[in-house]
Amino acid sequence: MSLDVAAIQADFPLLQRRINGQRIVYLDSANTSQKPHQVLEAMTEYYARFNANVHRGSYQLANEATAALEGARDKVAAFVGASSRNEVVFAKNATEAINLVAQAWGRANLGAGDAVVLTEMEHHANIVPWHMLADERGIELRWIPIDGSGSLVLDDLDRLLDGAKMLTFTAMSNVLGTLNPVRQLTDAGHDAGAAVLVDASQFTPHLATDVQAMGADFVAFTGHKMLGPMGIGVLWGRAALLDAMPPFLGGGEMILQVTKTGFTCNELPWKFEAGTPMVGEAVGLGAAIDYLNGLGMDNVREHEVALTAYALRALTERYGDDLTVHGPSEPAARGGVLSFTYRDVHPHDISQVLDQHNICVRAGHHCAKPLMQVLGVGATSRASLYVYNDESDVDALVDGLAEAGDLFGL
Repeated sequence: MSLDVAAIQADFPLLQRRINGQRIVYLDSANTSQKPHQVLEAMTEYYARFNANVHRGSYQLANEATAALEGARDKVAAFVGASSRNEVVFAKNATEAINLVAQAWGRANLGAGDAVVLTEMEHHANIVPWHMLADERGIELRWIPIDGSGSLVLDDLDRLLDGAKMLTFTAMSNVLGTLNPVRQLTDAGHDAGAAVLVDASQFTPHLATDVQAMGADFVAFTGHKMLGPMGIGVLWGRAALLDAMPPFLGGGEMILQVTKTGFTCNELPWKFEAGTPMVGEAVGLGAAIDYLNGLGMDNVREHEVALTAYALRALTERYGDDLTVHGPSEPAARGGVLSFTYRDVHPHDISQVLDQHNICVRAGHHCAKPLMQVLGVGATSRASLYVYNDESDVDALVDGLAEAGDLFGL
């Protein structure tokens, strides 16, 4: 079933806005997605009708707030195929979720000389926490390279994993759109005796996610890229590993008992949720999951593959060798992320010209400087597609690039 994009667009208040009489062409969903009114209304209802702190009161409002938070956890668990709701830990974003693993699991399991294997296409959120641990513990970082098409080079994977204790990688590149072979990598990591962390921040909003099928030990993703609010992310982890890990942050909610001589941790998942949680944001994330379930994730993926194919074809036919789209050429092998360079026009100049027509793209290194160095560029322009985009949005991008070329091209 194809998506009814016009009906979907009507659900997004921001997309009804006009700036200088022109519609907004939003092509920056890899950065953050827009929010449907169903998400906004669910959050408003929470604050207007049953705002209270959770797990700490016996009155009706507190019980309703607790039910809202834990109901959102149930929705997340079902959405990603968790075997237990207790494996779903709320964080403020995917970055915090990855830091939780690096600091709690990493400090308990990694010492001087131990190796962590990453890929050259990682977001800074899945690089910097390991650099921090390397500075503190003297661990070794190893890197899986990419080839000219933006795919991982796995010929030397066994050597890279030899003796490694952690393999961590993105399921889908936020720059290249590359869809990595998740199960092949997780199986290889486990065969080598390594734990495996998958950054699914770009994957979960766009494809059906099954953490059991992925075979990982930890999976991190964020709410604001999947139609939900900013301020909430998720770490899914295998219960046995989470149980064995020390807590990440200390304070209220993550304890069962505190005395002058020590404390005991709460059960999962609250062991890793210190302090007052982001209840309104969790409610919003739950509503976003309801919305995506209503569309059907297979339909979301089908729409994006078709629209990505149209975009690649339109850009190539219009600009030929003057424009380079980084990443796989086959739409089915990638997500709807189009990072490109156009002639010698600086990405910020492209973005500025497009902004004159309310066409929103991102320009820069996309929090992936090591990847930029591998690609041999300082920055790229990035247009990213989602459920509320259609061919007219792509056409606007293609036409807008011509104006940028006329103004700044040599």
